[in-house]
Amino acid sequence: MSAVREGLPEGRYGRSADERADRTLKIVGAVLGAVFLVVMGWFGWYYVVDNKISAEMIKFDVVSADEVQVHLEIRKDADARGVCTLRSRSEDGAEVGRKDVRIDEPGDRLDRVYSIRTTANATSAELIGCTAR
Repeated sequence: MSAVREGLPEGRYGRSADERADRTLKIVGAVLGAVFLVVMGWFGWYYVVDNKISAEMIKFDVVSADEVQVHLEIRKDADARGVCTLRSRSEDGAEVGRKDVRIDEPGDRLDRVYSIRTTANATSAELIGCTAR
């Protein structure tokens, strides 16, 4: 009878290739994870702290076939100026109106109603975003 060996004797020839690969993968994973956390932290910091103007659409009203009124609540630094972009869409999703509104008034909180002229009957309005200048 002959005995068949299935592997090398334990600890005799150093680390196997699998153990070296596992260690390398762990190091690469840890480095990539740390880089990901730093990048996400930077984006979060930029979004929360450096964003000088933000707005929220409270409501919209379709006044007529060619006009939509949008009520915005704008929060900003007291001396910040910027632009907010509004868009109106028809029932099939096509854009029928767009307006860039300038935010130049002093104060840190503003409530304003803006009118968007439309080219067809609108069914919705949305705030695309605000940018500081």
